[in-house]
Amino acid sequence: MADVLKKIESLRDEIRYHNYRYHTLDDIEIPDAEYDRLMRELQRLEDENPDLVTIDSPTQRVGAEPSGALQTVQHRLPMLSLDNVFAEDELREFHRRVAEKLEFEDGATDLQYAAEPKLDGAAVSLLYEDGVLVLAATRGDGTTGEDITHNVRTIDSIPLRLIGDGYPATLEVRGEVFMPRAGFDAYNKKARAAGEKTFVNPRNAAAGSLRQLDPKLTAERPLDMYVYSVGLVEGGDLPDHHSDIIMCLQKWGLKTCPERRVITGVEGCLDYYAEIGEKRDSLPYDIDGVVYKVDSLSMQRELGFVARAPRWAVAHKFPAQEELTKVEGIEFQVGRTGALTPVARLDPVFVGGVTVSNATLHNIDELHRKDVRVGDTVIVRRAGDVIPEVVSVVATRRPKKTTRVQLPTQCPVCESHVVREEGEAVARCTGGLFCKAQRVEALKHFVSRRAMDIDGLGAKLIEQFVEEDRIKNPSDIYHLTKEELAERERMGEKSAENLIGSIEKSKSTTLPRFLFALGIREVGEATAVSVASYFGNLPAIIEAETEKLVAVPDVGPVVAKRIRDFLDEDHNLEVMAKLQASGVHWADTEPMQVAEDGQLTGKTFVITGTLSGMTRDQAKDLIVKEGGKVTGSVSRKTSYLLAGDNAGSKLSKAQSLEVEVIDLDGLRNLLKD
Repeated sequence: MADVLKKIESLRDEIRYHNYRYHTLDDIEIPDAEYDRLMRELQRLEDENPDLVTIDSPTQRVGAEPSGALQTVQHRLPMLSLDNVFAEDELREFHRRVAEKLEFEDGATDLQYAAEPKLDGAAVSLLYEDGVLVLAATRGDGTTGEDITHNVRTIDSIPLRLIGDGYPATLEVRGEVFMPRAGFDAYNKKARAAGEKTFVNPRNAAAGSLRQLDPKLTAERPLDMYVYSVGLVEGGDLPDHHSDIIMCLQKWGLKTCPERRVITGVEGCLDYYAEIGEKRDSLPYDIDGVVYKVDSLSMQRELGFVARAPRWAVAHKFPAQEELTKVEGIEFQVGRTGALTPVARLDPVFVGGVTVSNATLHNIDELHRKDVRVGDTVIVRRAGDVIPEVVSVVATRRPKKTTRVQLPTQCPVCESHVVREEGEAVARCTGGLFCKAQRVEALKHFVSRRAMDIDGLGAKLIEQFVEEDRIKNPSDIYHLTKEELAERERMGEKSAENLIGSIEKSKSTTLPRFLFALGIREVGEATAVSVASYFGNLPAIIEAETEKLVAVPDVGPVVAKRIRDFLDEDHNLEVMAKLQASGVHWADTEPMQVAEDGQLTGKTFVITGTLSGMTRDQAKDLIVKEGGKVTGSVSRKTSYLLAGDNAGSKLSKAQSLEVEVIDLDGLRNLLKD
């Protein structure tokens, strides 16, 4: 018995601690599922040892003592919580007890329940006197809450005065204040940008917002409320069914959940549970289950209450979307564009209906913000088909001598340099064509119509070759044989022959196409043409320093750095050499002669419309040769807009920015000066 008592006291202390963190500090440390397990274990032990039940046990009350920061409010009718069920057999047992208590002889197949989603927010009580809101309070410990009237008045969906007529002189309504998902995401995004504390989840956001001492802070937060029941009622009558009462509340201007419904029997409950479960991820607010209440108030009175919950209602919880587990390791995965994503390797845990062993940490900034370390106990979340993520660390359970995770300097796949540009959250591998993690997407781009134009080498075939390591870089494409292609499923000799012909044809290309095919970040077709035209040959491009690359029309400092980073990797130079050795060739051109102190040096041009007597490319070459720069978009840094016929939006923007607009004659006049 001493061991049982010790276990009970330990559970009570742990539950009280988490009640304090949730209700008083608004700082959740463990997910709901873990809390539910602690409470259910305590209930089980107390049921088996009723002599050990005490009046101050968490099973005899709803929550924790309220914070002393706000005035306390005594609930004239206690705000009780609900018992939970998690499985179909538990729900059937609840229904059986209800039917037995009400003495139904047929299993209560026609018993009606009022059903609605169980919102994941903060329970509040609103007191209306003669239709005017006079008091709002938190649930608190179910008997004593906190006065939050000053904050509740800032929530638009809560009427300060009821509308219509027929409401009781004194009417207490109860419901859930919550923060819609869209508002939660927007608020956290803004907070992160300002370097302020973010909320862990919408429920935490709602509870914390309600307990602000300054209502101006609450008013800034996108809160909403659905009412779901009544408490104290004096000086008037209400209908004798719960569902009809909710309709009255809605008629009087209070907001109710649109997903509520009256259902019949336990099968109706299960159907409703399945339906809401399917909608769960598309709802604009968070829910963690559904609630069933016997609809008839006379039956509710007959069923009565147990110590902390009504016998006539139950919450049917969904599989937990948050769970506790441990971080076994942290690795960096390389995506198809070279982005490095930190991933936590977890002690497998069942969450969101599946067993999860990996969770994303998004990027190095997010990893450092949450300060996740190997060995940490963490809350992991999985909602619907969303990739599981680590929500937060349980700091009190952190082992000693853990170390902060750092961004690797080399790619974990190909050992190329990892770069992270200023102002960007994402770090990337510079391996490009060499990196296997990026290979599939790089090859798809390489063979595309506007690049090397290899018809017949489709995505599935590329994926097969990469998986088998048959194509390690683009040059391997030029060593494929008709025989090995013909052996491929759905290929055949004729298709293989056509593909070999397409590969052979692609060897004769142009320098702009070749540059574009390499897949250098932010080097599109137009930029590839500009670079090729400016330098005329590949060796000159490879040798060009960043300052020289910036001089190319349409190439700014960012793009120049992208090109230089790519060319600074020996792997990429090796691939380019192998492609040329495999027969890929083009005709070089004369490098563009640019006057270092030309008549247009330091001037930036944008060309638009149809020029008379000269193509836009010819005009561009003329400007560049005289030291000018040609860009694609108008900005305050633009010196001149060279406009022909049908100039369009660029002309309008230039005029709005007071950029000087010239035609070809105006350009010629500049060159005469």
